[in-house]
Amino acid sequence: MTGIFDTRIEYLKGVGPQKAELLNKELNIFTYGDLLQHYPFRYEDRTKFFKIRDLHDELDNVQVMARIKNVELIGAGGKKRLVAQVFDETGEMEMTWFKGIQWVVKKLPIGAAFIFFGKPAQYGRKWTMAHPEMEPITAANEKRNTFQPVYSTTEKLRAKFLDSKGISRILEVLVPLVFPQIPETLSPEILHQYQLIGKQEAIRQIHFPTSPELLNRARKRLKFEEFFYLQLRLLMMKVTRTEKSRGQILSNTDLLTDFYKNHIPFDLTNAQKRVIREIYGDMKSSRQMNRLVQGDVGSGKTMVAFISMLIAISSGAQACLMAPTEILATQHFEGLKNYARMMGLNIALLTGSTKKSERKIIHEQLLSGELKILIGTHALLEDVVQFQNLGLAIVDEQHRFGVAQRAKLWAKNEEFIPHVLVMTATPIPRTLAMTLYGDLDVSVIDELPAGRKPIQTVHRYDKDRLKVFGFINEEIKKGRQVYIVYPLIEESEKMDLKNLMDGYESIARAFPQYHLSIVHGGMKAEDKDFEMQRFVKGETHFMVATTVIEVGVNVPNASVMVIENAERFGLSQLHQLRGRVGRGAEQSYCVLMSKYELSKESRIRLETMVRTNDGFEIADVDLRLRGPGDLMGTQQSGITDLLIADLSKDAPLLTLARDAAQQLLANDPELTQPDNAAILRQVRQQKKTAMNWSRIS
Repeated sequence: MTGIFDTRIEYLKGVGPQKAELLNKELNIFTYGDLLQHYPFRYEDRTKFFKIRDLHDELDNVQVMARIKNVELIGAGGKKRLVAQVFDETGEMEMTWFKGIQWVVKKLPIGAAFIFFGKPAQYGRKWTMAHPEMEPITAANEKRNTFQPVYSTTEKLRAKFLDSKGISRILEVLVPLVFPQIPETLSPEILHQYQLIGKQEAIRQIHFPTSPELLNRARKRLKFEEFFYLQLRLLMMKVTRTEKSRGQILSNTDLLTDFYKNHIPFDLTNAQKRVIREIYGDMKSSRQMNRLVQGDVGSGKTMVAFISMLIAISSGAQACLMAPTEILATQHFEGLKNYARMMGLNIALLTGSTKKSERKIIHEQLLSGELKILIGTHALLEDVVQFQNLGLAIVDEQHRFGVAQRAKLWAKNEEFIPHVLVMTATPIPRTLAMTLYGDLDVSVIDELPAGRKPIQTVHRYDKDRLKVFGFINEEIKKGRQVYIVYPLIEESEKMDLKNLMDGYESIARAFPQYHLSIVHGGMKAEDKDFEMQRFVKGETHFMVATTVIEVGVNVPNASVMVIENAERFGLSQLHQLRGRVGRGAEQSYCVLMSKYELSKESRIRLETMVRTNDGFEIADVDLRLRGPGDLMGTQQSGITDLLIADLSKDAPLLTLARDAAQQLLANDPELTQPDNAAILRQVRQQKKTAMNWSRIS
């Protein structure tokens, strides 16, 4: 099956060593298989011809058949342009060229008939087309009826005649050559159940569609297959893990019962109770837990984490919690310290700035088993950090840690892999969660604690600033505190600092009677902490800051969040920032300030924030706007090497593909049935490369 698809691209007629080298470098195309899967990103409709009389403003690129009436050069020097007057039986228009004039002018004899292709524009009463594609009319192209594929290419490739048309020409050689050997990669049952066309026909139609309907079917087939193998891989990993990874049985609930009866400071929400039941179910089974807990800022994930720790400690194990930054690790430590001490449990904090003398004590107490809970940053991963019996590892904001880092945590217990609980406050759209974390079990905390009021969000322009100041003044008179956040863009720290300082001064002038704190990335850690603490204690009324407070302090008395230049923030960042207020029982507000001229995307972002507090809805909009690669920050393998499917647009197809993969494994876990031979072959083939499993090898 490998054979022909592994043939190097230079051996294809029309390519050769020079072009092959460029295709390797520019597009990562090395073999016939790679080229076959360089799919078009759009298609030009060459099935219709327009009469000049029928042109209108809404049209995109169109084809016009017309004859040359006359040709003239207009202007001089850099302003020189070539203009051809052309006509058909319904009217006249102009074709214009600003570049390559010497070359074009030789190809335009008076009276010759051409097919012109380009975007029509109207100047006064006349239609024009700038730099149209053109070809002389022949018996063949006059009756042509195609959707022309458009391929991504680069400037260097264009210079070697490998523009979209050039790539299309070499595919015209390749597709018929390999067509008979393109193997079917799905079972007859799946093809029938989901009404999918065969792989050979799908490949032919994706490159050279013969009708819109067949093109749609080809795309559906290839997208489905891509999702199917991605999900199959994740589900098989999950099966392997649950079968092979024995988990320590942690089922004692004595500490938990004591905590519930005597110490818990508030009632848990139903969502928290449900998630705790799911975690307990995992920990008391003999399988190793791998669970993702998603919940918006303030939904009570930390309490769920602490209760899970109590189950582990009751059962004779230790627990650790790893956070991506010192600020976050310290906040978790401060939040859990009191609960741990109430329960008589030893808890410690380990970060990069922990003193050597303190580290020594932590290391000794971990090994002796005296230290029950360790909170920290990447410092937890160091080899010198050894536990007596690590039973539960909790990772906060998982997408900030790489796979290798997490694996180090798993190795901290030689007898059993620790149970793993991953927490995130970044709501992940369901499609992305199924793909990124398809091998994890997912729990969602989807309600806020009782007494919390939804934050009211408004969008205001710079002209409304005085009104906003008046509103802030009223809130401070009620005894509340206010955050004012400025964007931070690394490239221009000087400019950002200037914005922040200007903002700080204008707030100081507008509110001379109140005290202000200021925090930004350029400050020393101890200065930041000092300013944060003043705000936490209520000594200052305003916290003027850059986004360093995005994941940070919990100040229940702060009820107003003003975000300056809100159009410069991403949606998830706006949502995280808004979650800094609304921590107490009082009504809280978020004010998004922006300039008046906004891009379409900025407007959608701000409107979404005003409309909803639902993190999952916000994440869905964010995915549509930004695409999956950007959303995760880190380019996670398997997500961004999707060749044709799109997580933000093809969610229904992803769900179908996951159902198909689940059904397949339920009926034939080892893929031994004859009907599934093609799938088994593809899985084996693709295990050699950890790449996306739907690729032709």
